[in-house]
Amino acid sequence: MQITSRELESVAAVEAPRFDMYSGIHKALRAFMADTLLAVGRMDPLDDSEVAQASGRVLELLAVCAGHLRHENDFVHAAIEARAPGASAAIGHEHEDHEKHIARLSDLVVVLRAAAPHTRAGAASRLYSELALFIAENFEHMRVEETAHNAVLWARYTDAELVAIHDALVASIPPQEMMAIARWLVPFQNPQDRFHLLADMRAKAPAPAFQAVLDLVQPLLTTREWSKLTGALGIASVPGLVAG
Repeated sequence: MQITSRELESVAAVEAPRFDMYSGIHKALRAFMADTLLAVGRMDPLDDSEVAQASGRVLELLAVCAGHLRHENDFVHAAIEARAPGASAAIGHEHEDHEKHIARLSDLVVVLRAAAPHTRAGAASRLYSELALFIAENFEHMRVEETAHNAVLWARYTDAELVAIHDALVASIPPQEMMAIARWLVPFQNPQDRFHLLADMRAKAPAPAFQAVLDLVQPLLTTREWSKLTGALGIASVPGLVAG
């Protein structure tokens, strides 16, 4: 099935906001990707500690990206195919390409870590260039999902159905992976979206898990951002204290 221009135009024509399961996680991925690329670019290849830290960041990013591909395949693409057979095929093939690219980047990290200090500059340059390409491809890829895939989903599912799909996806993510995602998901939303994200989390997650996310992100927010968030949530403004 081909996604028609009429369906793409329907995204722009939507008057009332629809539930967008891509928006938040894509902001998180863009932030994580950009920050990691900058870290690799400024890394001193002669400094063992910096190499370990920056290459470790790359591996963390790749793990999150691999998990994200699985979650989209299992839940979002499954939903698209259930009501618009073939509509996720193009992006599905790109997911396969991304998996191969993740494997190549993982290999480059191994090469960098194994290299002698005087040969690391070349290995670091290759990792940086390949990571930049991977990120560029992902930025374009995410834009297609946010337009073409949303057009298909919005035309065939109610918001309540989309929320149910999203909730099932989130529930399938192991706690450790969820915390890795939350570190980039919460701080890089605007204040309104950050509030709605955490209000939804408070309603659906166990209290200790919600508190753990608050403790994780509080140091990553400015004083003003934290004040806005705690005020909107109606909680104490110090970590570890959550009002009922």
